Amino acid sequence: MNISLLGRILVRLRTVKKLWESGLRGMLDYGLEHAVDNESCDKNAQQVLKTVESTQFLPPSSVSFVVVKITAIFPVSLLKRVSGLLRREYKNPSSYPLQWMRKTLPIFAECSAFYHTLQKPSPLTTTEEHDLELAHKRLTTICDKALESNVPVVIDAEDTSIQPGIDYFTYWATVKYNKGTKPLVYGTVQAYLKDAGQRLFETKTAADKMGLPVGFKLVRGAYLSSERKLAHSLGVESPIHNSINDTHHCFNECASYMLDEVSSGPGGLILATHNLESGKGTLIMKTEDENIIFRKRGKMAAGKARDLGIGKDSDKLEFASLYGMADAMSFGLRNAGFGVSKYLPFGPVSEIMPYLLRRAEENKGLLSSSNLDKHLMMKELKEESECLCFMIG
Repeated sequence: MNISLLGRILVRLRTVKKLWESGLRGMLDYGLEHAVDNESCDKNAQQVLKTVESTQFLPPSSVSFVVVKITAIFPVSLLKRVSGLLRREYKNPSSYPLQWMRKTLPIFAECSAFYHTLQKPSPLTTTEEHDLELAHKRLTTICDKALESNVPVVIDAEDTSIQPGIDYFTYWATVKYNKGTKPLVYGTVQAYLKDAGQRLFETKTAADKMGLPVGFKLVRGAYLSSERKLAHSLGVESPIHNSINDTHHCFNECASYMLDEVSSGPGGLILATHNLESGKGTLIMKTEDENIIFRKRGKMAAGKARDLGIGKDSDKLEFASLYGMADAMSFGLRNAGFGVSKYLPFGPVSEIMPYLLRRAEENKGLLSSSNLDKHLMMKELKEESECLCFMIG
């Protein structure tokens, strides 16, 4: 292990311990992405494995999840090819299904966007199929280590040009590893996409029929500008909701649906939000110098979870936000008896910066309209880079 990586791991361990002592947990995210070849994918997979292994040196349950980015362990060019073939097969089922495709869960809904694949893609070459098999092996090795270490993994979502391939890997791993009532593998649903609710429902329904506990991380989304720009350049309808309020509504509806499902059955839900209205019920959030009372304006996640009897000890629900952001909300939810994690991205600053810039863009574009949200979030955005650069040094 090189000295630079060792230093980052030590900083990460100290940060997790600090969070644990304050009643929060860490989500460890080796934040590299968009690998270009098998050599870089192998190196990234090894870093993810070391991240999973490092949880053994921390207090039990102090790490809620290890985050995996499929684009770190699978060449992006091939992931685009796989996504195109999956779209084509869904829209035009052939008598010869994709021979390389393994058992998975529904990836698309009828309302999904298919404009990325305008022409019939050619089949994967022998070399591409070999690379696909290597990617399966990398994810298998990571999931095996996560199972051994008793820490679940959550697979991040990315942009729609490659998301079908990401969901394919996610749901293949779900079928392979999720047993009993508690998921080992969680997928990610981006609520700013118009088809998010329908895809979530169809995937959950299929998993139920197969007797699989399914887990989802629910986010708003972080590729808003690039998604709209691509759709506009092609002269097609944007896959993104037309307004921020539509995105908030989708997030809340998906959260409500999943809370109902996991309260009486298997599965799990991560609500990754910096939006105070989505996270709040009628809570008192206490900081050192202020008490902020948030009134419930509807059946928001915290209030509904409490009504359903989902608390910190259930392992059914985890609230999550980026380290250095939305701390008032995090501690308020902790005080109300919920499990709360802070997202801890780390890695070489030059390579992780795209991730951090998307987080800033997401929070700038998807803030609630309330003055309180804006005041707290803009204050925290100024502090975010300093906090994260300290971590990822």
